[in-house]
Amino acid sequence: MTSAETPLTEATRTEATLTETPLTETAASPAVRPYQHYVYAYPHKTAYRPLLRDEAPLRDLWADEPKNALSLYFHIPFCEVRCGFCNLFTRIGAPDGLTTAYLDALERQAAAVREALGDGARFAAAAFGGGTPTFLEAAELERLCDLAERGLGADLSAIPLSVEASPATATADRLAVLAARGTTRLSLGVQSFVDAEARTAVRPQHRTDVEAALARIRDVGIPVLNIDLIYGIDGQTEESWRHSLDAALAWRPEELYLYPLYVRPLTGLGRHLGPEPGDAEWDEQRLRLYRHGRDHLLAQGYAQVSMRMFRRADAPGPGGEDYACQTDGMVGLGCGARSYTSALHYSFDYAVDMHQIRRIIDDYTARGVEDFRHADFGWRMDGGEARRRHLLQSLLQAEGMPVAGYRTRFGTSPVDDFATELGRFGDRGWLDDSAGPDLLRLSPEGLAHSDALGPELFSAAVRKRMASYEPK
Repeated sequence: MTSAETPLTEATRTEATLTETPLTETAASPAVRPYQHYVYAYPHKTAYRPLLRDEAPLRDLWADEPKNALSLYFHIPFCEVRCGFCNLFTRIGAPDGLTTAYLDALERQAAAVREALGDGARFAAAAFGGGTPTFLEAAELERLCDLAERGLGADLSAIPLSVEASPATATADRLAVLAARGTTRLSLGVQSFVDAEARTAVRPQHRTDVEAALARIRDVGIPVLNIDLIYGIDGQTEESWRHSLDAALAWRPEELYLYPLYVRPLTGLGRHLGPEPGDAEWDEQRLRLYRHGRDHLLAQGYAQVSMRMFRRADAPGPGGEDYACQTDGMVGLGCGARSYTSALHYSFDYAVDMHQIRRIIDDYTARGVEDFRHADFGWRMDGGEARRRHLLQSLLQAEGMPVAGYRTRFGTSPVDDFATELGRFGDRGWLDDSAGPDLLRLSPEGLAHSDALGPELFSAAVRKRMASYEPK
């Protein structure tokens, strides 16, 4: 589970009153499945399609883009084990020489990207995600940091740097490298402190190892610790969920992400259980556990930033480490990464199946510099899609979206542009009526239904592309 590829701009707001509304159907508000799609970027990679080799040269894509405050992302597609719920672009293990070959390819890609960006490019934030970046050994992490600094000119000691890790790979030598190179945030994928639940999610780990990893992270003094937890695991109860929450809170993490479990095609759980259940019982369980976790964290002094993210009230502010996905200027390197310009979102090929992922990684490592001077797969943005993206990813934040900012950027009103959708959300009680006309903000129930609300804002063109995508 990842939160570093697109760490959103998330400001804090605590709800004074939080009600528990069951998943029911009324004449005014038909029941809506609350867990449909996790929207952390729009559009999703399954809407991307192949681009002709000469159709999208990087130099042209970045020529007229603002480049004084870019975000840098490196994708490391390796894990020691693939969790049963994971549909991210990653492979299990790496044969001898593969991580070196991958870093060699990253170096060639960095040369092509720096050439395309030109001398005026400046980075304001950086993130290493995956996969598991700490799958790389300490010396390889040093090389990765050197690629960011010497290869692309990013000063990691002066900008926020977020890195993902797993308990097994959060070793003392790796953490020492990350701390020394300026890491400001480390996200640890724990998912559950209950060993039986971890095994059920096909994440073999022991709590003692998790606790040891957390101790090492605190020892090196990285300012922000994030812990990822998952709810909705088979057999999980409010009591066992509270047990994991309290185990995480004992470390006073600056951030906590609470993720609902999804069962997706081609994942370990998907192959074992088949298609994701469509019955209301599982939805009710996840909603119940979400509300339980939300209320518990609020009571412990955490502020809700989005449906998934909670930040300790006295923790360092979001600062620059939170990349705003509704804006452009994301430079992604490595297969599995995506980049955003105002005209095109692009990446390499995408897959979930392990054989296909290996094929894509092998293709990536065989490329020369010339092969990195163009975009391979992408989605061309227009004004309508830019409006949808801005509304969708701003509205999903607990602080809401100032109407004036939208009007300044697009010259129109979101209430006029999305009257049908916003009217429907209002009828369901998903909008905060007390926010006033100058702010669009979700109610507690709207936040709880973020994974239903987000997909309803997808355009017809994006839906069509996603529906015709053939998983591989």
